[in-house]
Amino acid sequence: MSVWDSIIGQQPVVDMLSHVASGDPKQITQSWLICGPPGSGRSNMARAFAAALESPDHGLGGEMTRVSSQVLAGTHPDVTVLATDKVTIGIDEVRDLITISEQMPSTAPWRIIIIEDVDRMLERTTNVLLKEIEEPAEHCIWLLCAPSAQDVLPTIRSRTRIVNLAVPGTQAVAEFLEADAGVDAHIARRAARLAEGHIGIARMYATDERAMSDRDELVSGVLRLSRASDAVLLAGDLIDNAKAQAEADAERRAERAEAEFRRVNGLGEKDRIPPKLRGAYNDAVGKKDDAKRFVTRRTRDVLDRALNSIASVYRDVAVLQNNAEDSVGLVNLENRTAVTELSARLSRSAVVSRLDEVSTARRRLAGNGNPTLVFEALFCALMP
Repeated sequence: MSVWDSIIGQQPVVDMLSHVASGDPKQITQSWLICGPPGSGRSNMARAFAAALESPDHGLGGEMTRVSSQVLAGTHPDVTVLATDKVTIGIDEVRDLITISEQMPSTAPWRIIIIEDVDRMLERTTNVLLKEIEEPAEHCIWLLCAPSAQDVLPTIRSRTRIVNLAVPGTQAVAEFLEADAGVDAHIARRAARLAEGHIGIARMYATDERAMSDRDELVSGVLRLSRASDAVLLAGDLIDNAKAQAEADAERRAERAEAEFRRVNGLGEKDRIPPKLRGAYNDAVGKKDDAKRFVTRRTRDVLDRALNSIASVYRDVAVLQNNAEDSVGLVNLENRTAVTELSARLSRSAVVSRLDEVSTARRRLAGNGNPTLVFEALFCALMP
């Protein structure tokens, strides 16, 4: 088993980073920006690269070393990962990382800092990070992750070595789901196709029947749009489903955190939390404000995923209009009849216009637009 086994469809990048990790330490770039579309595995790539850098065999051995296992499990003392469930990364979190980065590594060659979703930093937070990226501590490597180089400030881009990941192929994702999640081959292929290369979403579709059903209903609703009332009802259903999924995720997250806290402190499932542990318990499980931010973030994630599904409908229409099905295939294969009918009703310019409307809705959501109004306006604009 290799440190790179969890990386799907990125062999050229794996070869390059593996070569870097096994090369002269004095020649290693200390600030990296790993870019890739959502679900391409950029966070996993950063962890695998960190494991290769820290491991005595540089990830080249046939069996994973203890150091590599610790890095990938998130338990190595010299590798720090900042991942957030909030909408933005706070300035205090970055200042804490900078303090850690100045410390010498305790057991490994490098102290490595991984920041997932660095694009979620506000400009003033990024400016705090900038000085460390410009002049990192001698024994520290920064691995930043973002959807694209354009999603971070130019000052960060210019001071990092950029690594671009590709969109994993459908076949590679399906094979991964079969091997890793043990799902049926047919389900794996369908989940991979609908996820359009997003590994995390493909796994969710393959293992969560409700998520797959919600997507099917959304696509069918978009294809049936004909009146303003349809748009209003579809927007309401979508927002309700997004909130329900986010709240269910928040509840599962709190349950896992509570179970881990009880395990660590030797408490049974029904035991009361002792008064002296209540402060630590609240910090572990999460305060109400933290839970609210988590639900907000998750709701936005679900709605963003919905926009991808909506865009896939018009992508398929464009594929049929350009007779390209044999070369690129359809995403919504189960809805081929309805997509074919829509392709005959819309002109090519109308299809492009609707894809522009999806992009506009995404920008409005990113700008904290009211989700209900954003989707009502979008669905009204999509009506033939």
